Amino acid sequence: MPFGAELLEDGGVRFRLWAPAAGRVDVCLSHRDAGIHCMEPLPMAIEPGGWFGLTTGLATVGTRYRFRIDGTIQVPDPASRFQPQDVHGHSEVINPCAREWHDTNWTGRAWEEAVFYEMHVGTFTPRGSFAAVTDKLDYLVELGITALELMPVADFPGACNWGYDGAYLFAPDSRYGKPDDLKALVDAAHSRGLMVFLDVVYNHFGPEGNYLHLYAPQFFTERHQTPWGAGINYDGEHSYWVRQFFIHNALYWLEEYHMDGLRFDAVHAIQDDSRPDILTELADCASHAIAEQRQVHLVLENDHNAACYLTRDASNRPHRYVAQWNDDIHHCLHVLLTGETNGYYMDYAGNPVFYLTRCLAEGFAYQGEPSAYRENAPRGESSAQLPPTAFVSFLQNHDQVGNRAFGERINVLCEPAPLHAALALLLLAPSPPLLFMGQEWGCTQPFLFFCDFGADLADKVVAGRRDEFSRFPQFRDPAARARIPDPMDRLTFDAAVLDWDACDHTQHQNWLHLHRELLAIRQRELIPRLHNTRGEVKARGQPGAGALSANWVLGDGSELILMANLADRTFTGVNPPLHPVLYSTHASESGQNHEGQLQPWSVVWYLHQKDVSP
Repeated sequence: MPFGAELLEDGGVRFRLWAPAAGRVDVCLSHRDAGIHCMEPLPMAIEPGGWFGLTTGLATVGTRYRFRIDGTIQVPDPASRFQPQDVHGHSEVINPCAREWHDTNWTGRAWEEAVFYEMHVGTFTPRGSFAAVTDKLDYLVELGITALELMPVADFPGACNWGYDGAYLFAPDSRYGKPDDLKALVDAAHSRGLMVFLDVVYNHFGPEGNYLHLYAPQFFTERHQTPWGAGINYDGEHSYWVRQFFIHNALYWLEEYHMDGLRFDAVHAIQDDSRPDILTELADCASHAIAEQRQVHLVLENDHNAACYLTRDASNRPHRYVAQWNDDIHHCLHVLLTGETNGYYMDYAGNPVFYLTRCLAEGFAYQGEPSAYRENAPRGESSAQLPPTAFVSFLQNHDQVGNRAFGERINVLCEPAPLHAALALLLLAPSPPLLFMGQEWGCTQPFLFFCDFGADLADKVVAGRRDEFSRFPQFRDPAARARIPDPMDRLTFDAAVLDWDACDHTQHQNWLHLHRELLAIRQRELIPRLHNTRGEVKARGQPGAGALSANWVLGDGSELILMANLADRTFTGVNPPLHPVLYSTHASESGQNHEGQLQPWSVVWYLHQKDVSP
């Protein structure tokens, strides 16, 4: 890795910093256990291309250091592997090879086997640590999970944060544990057959703790603007080392931490006019570095619905990115389950069953059509040619819960029968499903936006959070907006910490049993058949009703059939296939009665196995 502090074989350290706007850079060392607390600054040599470097035997594992810019301000290492004193403190030299890994035989898992469990490390358990997550791995295996998805862990300011405000992208946040604690979590997950995915944020740096503008303003460009200010300079002058910084960050998590995949947050906010763009180059670099060793999967969040990043080769293997989070299918189901049509839900309000049917058949609901929410701008690209495994589906995730004013989960907003139907639909469809922590036992705790910025930002964050909702009718009154929880209040964070004792209550055990049952069916009957499933799906929605049907030909030639009625009234005129029922929400009637009806909020799955007899 060309950035940061590299531990050498002789125990010394090579320090490097890209600081093209600095005239002089020194390394300031601080030893915790030696008699020397703070040494005299060590001047770094000027190297070509805006670099400064120093190799010294005065530093070793555990040495804390900062860089002094032009004899004045001291700043942490932007490629720090650990920030024990938060974003404004010293960086620490870490030995990246210290861990004795036990997963040497781990080669990953096939993408078709993915069942995701998204979690925020700080609120998943009361301890809020990597070690505490490790203690819950057996529970997740029993649930039917095959892939952990960690919300970003890159070092953030303050005591709590969602993680999308990371300032030091190579440093696991010290509140969750040390770097080796995260490696131990990944190692333990692999020993149980679990993949581990990490969210990474390459569209901006957090607003506090990042000092790049002081000595490397070339990281940013005013030519591109984002919701967080000036864009990352991926395509202008001096962009080579900016691109390398993020490419090496991705490789760092995949190689040094043995991650099985990355989820790239909000790539629609990355503006890059170069060819190849950063997403293409990054994926190619990851493939060349890792592909021969084990299976690694790259996933996008992309509001643009850019199907071009998800293309497959003639053998149905992804060229670069294996899948995208499919917000469309969530939005369709949310409208059906809750009746809400504000904000981006307005795009699905007219005919949510039509859009849901299109998601099941073709992936994206919007494939170039004008979006009313986006002032009728066209959104999306054609996706019908992609396999259903190119889209990750969910009823909850951190965004769809946490970006609500009061952080309500879907089970607080709808009745049990519609929720049961939606779960049966998503967990048994070919697309890989994602659960959000606590969903599996019907957790009713809110998950709100929370953070812990310094005084300079605190008031702006609170005001900004409340202003976001001003265009919603129920929050036009300032008094109504004032009731929106304060993200800086510690109680907002505390309310999100999962209460695992509640899981033992009868009503929660019922939901837990349902999730386990559905995921067991998925594991047993669907996953073995998903490999090489193509994007050739027949689906039909019933105009003016909540009924729909869909047929998939799976990779082994079996036929998977869905019949659903997502409405409060009975649907008649049903002609069910003469195939075995895989699952029905109305088990006593197999989802329909003898008059050819589908009961309200019923979902029936059929599986016709391919006849392989001679």
